[in-house]
Amino acid sequence: MAIDIQWIGDDASLAQHCATWRTLAFVAVDTEFMRVDTFYPIAGLLQVSEGERAYLIDPLLISDWAPFAELLQDPAVVKVLHACSEDLEVFLRLTGSLPTPLFDTQLAAGYLNLGFSMGYSRLVQAVLNIELPKGETRSDWLQRPLSATQVSYAAEDVLHLAEVYAQLKAQLSAEKYAWVLEDGAELVSNLCREVDPELAYREAKLAWKLNRQQLAVLKALCTWREGQARKRNQPRNRIIREHSLWPLARTQPDNLVALARIEDMHPKTVRQDGEFLLQLIKQAAATPAENWPEALPEPLPLDAAALLKKLRAIGQREGERLNIAPELMLRKKTLEALLKTGYPNGPYQLPESLRGWRRELMGQALLDCLAATGESA
Repeated sequence: MAIDIQWIGDDASLAQHCATWRTLAFVAVDTEFMRVDTFYPIAGLLQVSEGERAYLIDPLLISDWAPFAELLQDPAVVKVLHACSEDLEVFLRLTGSLPTPLFDTQLAAGYLNLGFSMGYSRLVQAVLNIELPKGETRSDWLQRPLSATQVSYAAEDVLHLAEVYAQLKAQLSAEKYAWVLEDGAELVSNLCREVDPELAYREAKLAWKLNRQQLAVLKALCTWREGQARKRNQPRNRIIREHSLWPLARTQPDNLVALARIEDMHPKTVRQDGEFLLQLIKQAAATPAENWPEALPEPLPLDAAALLKKLRAIGQREGERLNIAPELMLRKKTLEALLKTGYPNGPYQLPESLRGWRRELMGQALLDCLAATGESA
């Protein structure tokens, strides 16, 4: 069946179509982008479908994204995407806006227990019994003209996305549908909370092993790395490789030879930024003790694994009862955050990351489990 494809390649046409789409109950949206050597994704194509035709927006020809931003933010129109974390970055970079309400078909599949973290082709096969052609995801989406295969692939993807949405929505209870939208809102909220360069050091590997003076150096290195990645529009590892951060902060080299010997240190980094890094390390190392960051908490000890397993079982039981993929119930990071509030002897507090329906449904059961474990210890 030939797909009805409509190209949108100027501001007036985009504005006109956005006005029409805002009268609909939903639109399926997809993006194709390039992100090989850049910090930010570069949009190559945006696709929209209402289930009847595929609209292909050429972002290289659009200068006014305000109408599309208004569509994304229109609370009356559900925006349907699949595994959308990178798509969200494209929207934010291109339009300054993020979709609300957001329905992620990958999440919806989990709520229907079709599978967790399902790839798009597999989901289309499971829901529509259609086998998609092998993807063009790795092709050059910034080339012009796009190949006939690329155009067909992009159009087919977004049209089927609208069809998948219709099928999944019909199977979801009103409660589960609301939960999918709730999780979508959390995805958007998490992206809005962009990493503060000043706090990037907390996520560095093995940071908890460093003393407070070494943490001051790590903080300076990570803050600079994050800022430079954005400024130069390069991946973080192009600025300083991840595995070099910890030994840099621990050993604090004071000459280029020592710097070059740091684990995983790229020669280009030494050539381009070596002198600056030595000065940065020297200054950070001399930070007065009262300004050192607080020591970071150690990871949970191995003997916490049994307790973690008990907590996870609560989510698995609820998942079975509700026929939801168990991986969607309680995230490992959330359970670890819960344990860290009081391990090993309590009292425990529910972490901020446990929110919404999960908190209401399982929060008290988690606390009760921990309290009972404490009594029996």
